[in-house]
Amino acid sequence: QVQLVESGGGLVQAGGSLRLSCAASGQTFSSVAMGWFRHSPGKEREFVATISWSGSSTGYAGSVKGRFTISRDNAENTVYLQMNSLKPEDTAVYSCAARNRGGMRSDAIAYDYWGQGTQVTVSS
Repeated sequence: QVQLVESGGGLVQAGGSLRLSCAASGQTFSSVAMGWFRHSPGKEREFVATISWSGSSTGYAGSVKGRFTISRDNAENTVYLQMNSLKPEDTAVYSCAARNRGGMRSDAIAYDYWGQGTQVTVSS
């Protein structure tokens, strides 16, 4: 079992930045791939970014590439999502997820554990 708790969301103006954190506990965190997803009303859950167990490989959705950066600190059992140049369309609940086994994936169904999410609101 892996328990995930997100933090760092909030209200920010367009063009601003936020850093989300996802603290993990339970199963060995350093051996699993992690991902960030987002969900806004009226839309399907959307892949944002993923990172390998070591942190050496990352992947991004086209809509956030160049603006968002995923990273992890295995010593602190934490995954981060640095979000820069935020746009109103980035407004959503952001959730982190962990895989029980396997490498990076962009499809939500591949993830076994999910956090409750943190709200990010970007005003224009």
